Amino acid sequence: MMGAKMGCFSFLKVMMILFNLAIFLGGGTLLGVGIWVAVDGSSFSNIFGSASALQFVNVSYFLIVIGAILVVLGFLGCCGAQKESKCLLIMFFSIVLIIFIAEIAAAVVALVYTSIAENILETTVTPTLKNQYGKVPEVTQIWNTTMSEVKCCGLTNFTDFTDSYYYKEHNNTYPPFCCTPVNTSCSATAAHSSNVQGCFHQLLSEIRKNAGVVGGVAAGICALEIAAMVVSMYLYCQLDKK
Repeated sequence: MMGAKMGCFSFLKVMMILFNLAIFLGGGTLLGVGIWVAVDGSSFSNIFGSASALQFVNVSYFLIVIGAILVVLGFLGCCGAQKESKCLLIMFFSIVLIIFIAEIAAAVVALVYTSIAENILETTVTPTLKNQYGKVPEVTQIWNTTMSEVKCCGLTNFTDFTDSYYYKEHNNTYPPFCCTPVNTSCSATAAHSSNVQGCFHQLLSEIRKNAGVVGGVAAGICALEIAAMVVSMYLYCQLDKK
């Protein structure tokens, strides 16, 4: 009986080390790429395409944060299992638990407060569209890429650009993406008849279309997090009996 318990402990210990070593290496890769892009975003954009360097720099900060979290998590889990350290194991468990709770909270907020999120975005993003689109190159490039890829217009619809800087500078016309087919002379009548969805609603539609994939990925991540917490707590409790 004791031998079976020790065998189970050793197996889970090895799995914990390998799993967290993979997390550590993956986090280190993301961290390295994030730092590279932050330091040399222009070269990165030359390699991967003509998108503005600002977009890559913004992505780099996200990669740095995620990479740093994964490196710390992988280090705690790997070293905690290898050294059989109760302190490192409970720290690993606590961080994964916090991430798990944050994900559940974010999912609940996203489902329940979608309309509130839209209102918040309208008060912050719409003024940016009116005042900076067509005037600030970085903002214009980001929105052009978004509207082109997502097949949308503005945040809510074409009216976000009414009386905007772009509208006034282009003879009272809207961005080409607000008309179907894409038209450089997109008048109010053409934009209204085209009825191109706003980017917020279009993104929601795309998420709903792929709800199965999104849900499957989310469920898989949650299952891995629960398994990691169970294994780390099992190892933690077994150390008291050794």
